[in-house]
Amino acid sequence: MAGKKTNKILIIEDDSFISDMYRIKFESEGFSVEIAPDGIQGLEMVDKNHPDLILLDVVMPKMDGFSVLQKLKEGVSKGIPVIMLTNLGQKDSVEKGLKLGAVDYIIKAHFTPLEVVDKVKEFLNK
Repeated sequence: MAGKKTNKILIIEDDSFISDMYRIKFESEGFSVEIAPDGIQGLEMVDKNHPDLILLDVVMPKMDGFSVLQKLKEGVSKGIPVIMLTNLGQKDSVEKGLKLGAVDYIIKAHFTPLEVVDKVKEFLNK
């Protein structure tokens, strides 16, 4: 009997409390999760692990999320959907993220971790 494919999620987030909270929530829902603590490591992990979806923070050390998103959309990983997951909620930030190619822009303070998992499931099941 063939098992259901496990979706791989990459969380690029510098706050370990937040990334661990999302990792636990996604793993409890059957996802395989990798975490990168900054944009540069995130790009390296995308090349190595080929995730099904990326959750990307904006404000991070070494390389901000907009720069990471731009690099992702220029390279071979351009087909991997990216959801911005940040507390940067100004209208121009949201517009910039979507214009650069994010499929959604989630403001952390407005959604529970379970709601974020549900949004990811909904997107991956399209």
